[in-house]
Amino acid sequence: MLMLQTKKTSAGFTLLELMITVAIVSILAAIAVPTYLNYTRRAYFTELVAATTPFKIGVVECYQNLGTITGCNGGSNNIPANITTTTGNVATAAVVNGVITVTPVAAHGILATDTYILTPLPVNNTITWSSSGGGVTNGYAS
Repeated sequence: MLMLQTKKTSAGFTLLELMITVAIVSILAAIAVPTYLNYTRRAYFTELVAATTPFKIGVVECYQNLGTITGCNGGSNNIPANITTTTGNVATAAVVNGVITVTPVAAHGILATDTYILTPLPVNNTITWSSSGGGVTNGYAS
């Protein structure tokens, strides 16, 4: 009687295969996690940028009425009142002589120092805006 021998094959992974897989996943995570965190910070900061819209409109109206940016302050000359209590992601928002400064609520990696500042630049009876502040420096807004 002849006996046939069958060769058993392994159904698992070798240590080298597992190490390569872990290395690939680690590299992907090292790229994806910071990108995702930056994306969520920018999305969070979008509310701050949107909060400036009524103030921008008010400053433009004030400039058209007064012929100057001086005196265009929050709560006067068709400019909405300054925000002094937390509203959503906005801790405070203020307008002084046309300059709009929005301070965020510190959360999701955004710090209170990551402000968004819009400075009006009157040229030929129109206003263009220059943005600055910690949020712009960190790339959360442009």
